[in-house]
Amino acid sequence: MTIVAAVLVGLIVMVFSHRFAWWRPAVDYRRPRILMYHMVCEPRAGAKFNKLRVSPARFEEQLRWLQEQGWHFALMSDLEHPENLPVKTVILTFDDGYEDNLLNADPLLERYDARATLYVVEDRFDRDWSTSKKAHHDSGELMRESKLSDTQLEQMIESGRWEIGGHTRTHANLATLESEQRDVEIAEARQTLAERFAVPVKSFAYPFGIYGPDDVIAARAAGFTTAVTTEEGIAQDTRGEALELPRIKVSGKDSMLAFRLRMRTGFRGA
Repeated sequence: MTIVAAVLVGLIVMVFSHRFAWWRPAVDYRRPRILMYHMVCEPRAGAKFNKLRVSPARFEEQLRWLQEQGWHFALMSDLEHPENLPVKTVILTFDDGYEDNLLNADPLLERYDARATLYVVEDRFDRDWSTSKKAHHDSGELMRESKLSDTQLEQMIESGRWEIGGHTRTHANLATLESEQRDVEIAEARQTLAERFAVPVKSFAYPFGIYGPDDVIAARAAGFTTAVTTEEGIAQDTRGEALELPRIKVSGKDSMLAFRLRMRTGFRGA
Protein backbone atom coordinates (compact mmCIF):
# COMPACT_ATOMS: atom_id res chain seq x y z
CA MET A 1 0.00 0.00 0.00
CA THR A 2 1.37 3.41 -0.95
CA ILE A 3 1.69 6.22 1.56
CA VAL A 4 -1.09 8.14 -0.19
CA ALA A 5 -3.43 5.15 -0.06
CA ALA A 6 -2.61 4.58 3.61
CA VAL A 7 -3.33 8.21 4.41
CA LEU A 8 -6.61 8.03 2.48
CA VAL A 9 -7.69 4.88 4.34
CA GLY A 10 -6.77 6.53 7.62
CA LEU A 11 -8.87 9.58 6.81
CA ILE A 12 -11.85 7.41 5.85
CA VAL A 13 -11.58 5.52 9.15
CA MET A 14 -11.38 8.80 11.09
CA VAL A 15 -14.45 10.25 9.35
CA PHE A 16 -16.41 7.02 9.85
CA SER A 17 -15.46 6.88 13.52
CA HIS A 18 -16.43 10.51 14.08
CA ARG A 19 -19.75 10.19 12.27
CA PHE A 20 -20.93 6.95 13.86
CA ALA A 21 -18.98 6.81 17.12
CA TRP A 22 -18.90 3.01 16.82
CA TRP A 23 -16.32 2.91 19.61
CA ARG A 24 -18.75 4.06 22.31
CA PRO A 25 -19.58 1.25 24.77
CA ALA A 26 -23.13 -0.08 24.70
CA VAL A 27 -25.44 1.32 27.36
CA ASP A 28 -26.83 -1.33 29.70
CA TYR A 29 -29.75 -2.99 27.90
CA ARG A 30 -31.77 -2.91 31.10
CA ARG A 31 -32.25 0.80 30.43
CA PRO A 32 -35.24 1.45 28.14
CA ARG A 33 -34.61 3.24 24.86
CA ILE A 34 -37.09 6.01 24.01
CA LEU A 35 -37.15 6.79 20.28
CA MET A 36 -38.39 10.10 18.86
CA TYR A 37 -40.25 10.22 15.54
CA HIS A 38 -42.43 12.82 13.87
CA MET A 39 -43.61 11.72 10.42
CA VAL A 40 -43.53 8.42 8.51
CA CYS A 41 -43.67 9.48 4.87
CA GLU A 42 -41.46 10.01 1.86
CA PRO A 43 -39.06 12.98 1.89
CA ARG A 44 -39.96 16.00 -0.21
CA ALA A 45 -37.60 17.65 -2.66
CA GLY A 46 -36.19 20.87 -1.26
CA ALA A 47 -38.06 20.60 2.05
CA LYS A 48 -36.51 22.04 5.23
CA PHE A 49 -37.81 19.37 7.54
CA ASN A 50 -36.90 16.09 5.81
CA LYS A 51 -35.07 14.97 8.95
CA LEU A 52 -38.54 14.67 10.49
CA ARG A 53 -39.69 12.39 7.65
CA VAL A 54 -38.77 8.71 8.00
CA SER A 55 -39.82 6.78 4.91
CA PRO A 56 -42.28 3.90 5.41
CA ALA A 57 -39.71 1.45 4.03
CA ARG A 58 -37.05 2.60 6.49
CA PHE A 59 -39.52 2.60 9.39
CA GLU A 60 -40.47 -0.98 8.55
CA GLU A 61 -36.81 -1.94 8.36
CA GLN A 62 -36.28 -0.48 11.83
CA LEU A 63 -39.30 -2.31 13.29
CA ARG A 64 -38.24 -5.58 11.70
CA TRP A 65 -34.73 -5.25 13.11
CA LEU A 66 -36.04 -4.40 16.58
CA GLN A 67 -38.34 -7.42 16.51
CA GLU A 68 -35.61 -9.74 15.25
CA GLN A 69 -33.20 -8.51 17.93
CA GLY A 70 -35.68 -9.28 20.70
CA TRP A 71 -36.69 -5.76 21.67
CA HIS A 72 -39.92 -5.43 23.68
CA PHE A 73 -42.24 -2.63 22.52
CA ALA A 74 -43.69 -0.65 25.43
CA LEU A 75 -45.60 2.59 26.03
CA MET A 76 -44.59 5.62 28.04
CA SER A 77 -47.21 4.69 30.64
CA ASP A 78 -45.25 1.48 31.26
CA LEU A 79 -42.45 3.61 32.73
CA GLU A 80 -44.59 4.15 35.81
CA HIS A 81 -43.41 0.68 36.83
CA PRO A 82 -39.98 0.32 35.21
CA GLU A 83 -39.18 -2.67 37.41
CA ASN A 84 -41.72 -4.66 35.37
CA LEU A 85 -40.06 -3.94 32.03
CA PRO A 86 -37.92 -6.66 30.45
CA VAL A 87 -34.35 -6.22 29.29
CA LYS A 88 -34.22 -4.59 25.83
CA THR A 89 -37.35 -2.44 26.09
CA VAL A 90 -37.95 0.20 23.43
CA ILE A 91 -40.60 2.92 23.47
CA LEU A 92 -41.62 4.54 20.18
CA THR A 93 -42.82 8.13 20.53
CA PHE A 94 -44.28 10.40 17.86
CA ASP A 95 -44.57 14.17 18.25
CA ASP A 96 -47.24 16.60 17.01
CA GLY A 97 -50.04 14.51 15.46
CA TYR A 98 -49.48 14.06 11.73
CA GLU A 99 -51.99 12.06 9.71
CA ASP A 100 -49.31 9.80 8.26
CA ASN A 101 -48.89 8.34 11.76
CA LEU A 102 -52.20 6.58 11.12
CA LEU A 103 -51.96 6.06 7.37
CA ASN A 104 -48.34 4.87 7.17
CA ALA A 105 -47.02 4.05 10.64
CA ASP A 106 -50.02 2.29 12.17
CA PRO A 107 -50.23 -0.59 9.64
CA LEU A 108 -46.56 -1.30 10.27
CA LEU A 109 -47.02 -1.21 14.02
CA GLU A 110 -49.78 -3.78 13.59
CA ARG A 111 -47.61 -5.95 11.34
CA TYR A 112 -44.77 -6.08 13.86
CA ASP A 113 -46.93 -6.20 16.99
CA ALA A 114 -45.54 -2.84 18.11
CA ARG A 115 -47.05 0.04 20.05
CA ALA A 116 -46.38 3.76 20.27
CA THR A 117 -47.07 6.88 22.31
CA LEU A 118 -48.32 9.92 20.39
CA TYR A 119 -47.70 13.39 21.80
CA VAL A 120 -50.53 15.31 20.23
CA VAL A 121 -50.98 19.07 19.98
CA GLU A 122 -54.54 19.82 21.04
CA ASP A 123 -55.15 22.75 18.64
CA ARG A 124 -53.02 21.44 15.77
CA PHE A 125 -54.75 22.69 12.62
CA ASP A 126 -53.66 25.63 10.44
CA ARG A 127 -50.66 26.41 12.61
CA ASP A 128 -47.08 26.95 11.47
CA TRP A 129 -45.59 26.32 14.89
CA SER A 130 -42.04 26.10 13.57
CA THR A 131 -41.96 29.91 13.52
CA SER A 132 -42.44 29.89 17.31
CA LYS A 133 -38.86 28.64 17.56
CA LYS A 134 -37.21 30.37 14.61
CA ALA A 135 -38.88 33.24 12.78
CA HIS A 136 -37.16 32.38 9.50
CA HIS A 137 -38.98 29.02 9.45
CA ASP A 138 -41.86 30.80 7.75
CA SER A 139 -42.40 28.56 4.73
CA GLY A 140 -45.59 27.04 6.13
CA GLU A 141 -44.20 23.57 5.45
CA LEU A 142 -45.37 21.97 8.69
CA MET A 143 -48.67 23.84 8.62
CA ARG A 144 -49.46 22.22 5.26
CA GLU A 145 -48.85 18.70 6.58
CA SER A 146 -52.13 16.90 7.18
CA LYS A 147 -52.91 16.47 10.87
CA LEU A 148 -54.93 13.76 12.58
CA SER A 149 -58.58 14.48 13.17
CA ASP A 150 -60.19 13.66 16.50
CA THR A 151 -62.05 10.79 14.83
CA GLN A 152 -58.77 9.35 13.58
CA LEU A 153 -57.23 9.71 17.03
CA GLU A 154 -60.14 7.79 18.51
CA GLN A 155 -59.54 5.03 15.98
CA MET A 156 -55.86 4.84 16.93
CA ILE A 157 -56.59 4.74 20.65
CA GLU A 158 -59.22 2.03 20.21
CA SER A 159 -56.73 -0.15 18.34
CA GLY A 160 -54.72 -0.59 21.53
CA ARG A 161 -51.52 0.19 19.63
CA TRP A 162 -51.45 3.86 20.58
CA GLU A 163 -51.72 5.96 23.69
CA ILE A 164 -51.75 9.75 23.64
CA GLY A 165 -49.67 12.22 25.60
CA GLY A 166 -49.75 15.98 25.92
CA HIS A 167 -47.74 18.34 23.71
CA THR A 168 -49.34 21.65 24.80
CA ARG A 169 -52.37 23.30 23.31
CA THR A 170 -50.71 25.07 20.37
CA HIS A 171 -47.12 23.70 20.29
CA ALA A 172 -46.03 26.80 22.18
CA ASN A 173 -42.47 27.86 22.89
CA LEU A 174 -42.72 27.61 26.67
CA ALA A 175 -39.72 29.89 27.20
CA THR A 176 -41.75 32.83 25.87
CA LEU A 177 -44.81 32.38 28.11
CA GLU A 178 -45.98 33.90 31.37
CA SER A 179 -47.09 31.48 34.09
CA GLU A 180 -50.81 31.79 33.30
CA GLN A 181 -50.21 31.08 29.61
CA ARG A 182 -48.02 28.13 30.55
CA ASP A 183 -50.83 26.66 32.63
CA VAL A 184 -53.24 26.93 29.70
CA GLU A 185 -50.77 25.28 27.34
CA ILE A 186 -49.81 22.44 29.69
CA ALA A 187 -52.54 21.80 32.27
CA GLU A 188 -55.68 22.83 30.40
CA ALA A 189 -54.54 21.05 27.24
CA ARG A 190 -54.01 17.84 29.23
CA GLN A 191 -57.46 18.09 30.80
CA THR A 192 -59.10 18.76 27.42
CA LEU A 193 -57.44 15.77 25.78
CA ALA A 194 -58.31 13.47 28.69
CA GLU A 195 -61.96 14.53 28.62
CA ARG A 196 -62.30 14.51 24.84
CA PHE A 197 -60.94 10.98 24.41
CA ALA A 198 -61.87 9.58 27.84
CA VAL A 199 -58.35 8.23 28.45
CA PRO A 200 -55.57 8.98 30.92
CA VAL A 201 -53.05 11.51 29.59
CA LYS A 202 -50.02 11.03 31.81
CA SER A 203 -46.99 11.78 29.66
CA PHE A 204 -45.84 15.10 28.22
CA ALA A 205 -43.39 16.28 25.55
CA TYR A 206 -41.84 19.75 25.71
CA PRO A 207 -42.37 21.50 22.34
CA PHE A 208 -39.09 21.97 20.48
CA GLY A 209 -37.43 20.40 23.52
CA ILE A 210 -37.32 23.90 25.04
CA TYR A 211 -37.99 23.90 28.75
CA GLY A 212 -36.73 25.10 32.11
CA PRO A 213 -37.25 24.37 35.80
CA ASP A 214 -40.60 26.21 35.87
CA ASP A 215 -41.89 24.08 33.01
CA VAL A 216 -40.91 20.88 34.81
CA ILE A 217 -42.77 22.12 37.89
CA ALA A 218 -45.80 23.00 35.75
CA ALA A 219 -45.81 19.57 34.10
CA ARG A 220 -45.72 17.87 37.48
CA ALA A 221 -48.47 20.13 38.86
CA ALA A 222 -50.62 19.37 35.81
CA GLY A 223 -50.55 15.68 36.71
CA PHE A 224 -48.00 14.33 34.25
CA THR A 225 -45.94 11.46 35.59
CA THR A 226 -43.37 11.42 32.77
CA ALA A 227 -42.10 13.98 30.29
CA VAL A 228 -39.71 13.67 27.36
CA THR A 229 -37.20 16.13 25.98
CA THR A 230 -35.23 16.32 22.74
CA GLU A 231 -31.97 15.80 24.61
CA GLU A 232 -30.18 12.87 23.04
CA GLY A 233 -29.35 9.80 25.04
CA ILE A 234 -30.65 7.01 27.25
CA ALA A 235 -31.91 7.75 30.75
CA GLN A 236 -29.68 6.57 33.56
CA ASP A 237 -32.63 6.43 35.96
CA THR A 238 -36.17 6.66 34.55
CA ARG A 239 -37.59 7.37 38.00
CA GLY A 240 -35.14 10.12 38.86
CA GLU A 241 -35.35 11.65 35.40
CA ALA A 242 -39.08 11.01 34.95
CA LEU A 243 -39.92 14.58 33.88
CA GLU A 244 -36.74 15.19 31.86
CA LEU A 245 -36.26 11.99 29.90
CA PRO A 246 -33.84 12.01 26.96
CA ARG A 247 -34.70 10.33 23.68
CA ILE A 248 -32.93 8.80 20.71
CA LYS A 249 -33.69 11.00 17.71
CA VAL A 250 -34.58 9.05 14.57
CA SER A 251 -33.85 11.10 11.47
CA GLY A 252 -35.17 10.50 7.98
CA LYS A 253 -31.55 10.70 6.85
CA ASP A 254 -30.35 7.88 9.12
CA SER A 255 -28.94 4.69 7.66
CA MET A 256 -29.68 1.39 9.38
CA LEU A 257 -26.10 1.32 10.61
CA ALA A 258 -26.64 4.68 12.32
CA PHE A 259 -29.92 3.43 13.80
CA ARG A 260 -28.37 0.23 15.18
CA LEU A 261 -25.42 2.08 16.69
CA ARG A 262 -27.70 4.64 18.29
CA MET A 263 -29.74 1.85 19.88
CA ARG A 264 -26.48 0.73 21.51
CA THR A 265 -25.27 4.10 22.76
CA GLY A 266 -28.12 6.62 22.49
CA PHE A 267 -26.09 9.14 20.50
CA ARG A 268 -25.80 10.23 16.90
CA GLY A 269 -22.01 10.36 16.76
CA ALA A 270 -18.93 11.71 18.48
